[in-house]
Amino acid sequence: MSKEELKAVSDSKVTKQVKKGEMIFDEGEKLNGVYCVRGGVSKLSKLSPNGKDQIVKLASKGEVLGQRSVIAEESSNLSATAINDMEVCFIPKEIIVSTLHKNPDFTYEVLRHMAHDLKEADDVIVNMSQKSVKQRIAEALLYMKTHFGEDKEGYLALVLSREDIANVVGTATESCIRILSEFRKEKLIRTTGKRMAILEERKLQDLVDGF
Repeated sequence: MSKEELKAVSDSKVTKQVKKGEMIFDEGEKLNGVYCVRGGVSKLSKLSPNGKDQIVKLASKGEVLGQRSVIAEESSNLSATAINDMEVCFIPKEIIVSTLHKNPDFTYEVLRHMAHDLKEADDVIVNMSQKSVKQRIAEALLYMKTHFGEDKEGYLALVLSREDIANVVGTATESCIRILSEFRKEKLIRTTGKRMAILEERKLQDLVDGF
């Protein structure tokens, strides 16, 4: 973007504080702009016909929410909910669409970003079909460590409920609890309430890789 375009975006944006558990937008909602994550983590999920939430993605600092719906002029295909307290910037639809029409470099970058999201969606589909629930849970734990890090005590910095982990990997909460219990007994992880620490990263990776 040019300096003028960046200033127009900056002047139009509104910063919002979102509390843990609060919805940023709902599936089926018509969005009037996009949301940029400045702090915290949001889960992007879709409600299945049987009423179960499937978490499609975890979005953190620097990521944009709602751009596909805004550009396609369609209702949101997903809902976005804060996993912890968040700070987001809301940028109105008009400024995004106007810049897309005027600036081919910006349009290209938006398309590149959306293509990356499609690749991630493809990977999720392949994982669902080719990996066992145990492999997918191990992979989810490693993803949380890689992308969100650990706290000073060695626990995963991102704390997800057992239900959320189950919804990330596409299984029943009961199955998730049972497998995490197996991991704990095998001393692959340590748990304290909802908090989890990875003790054997290499063994979890071997499990993901099918060794």
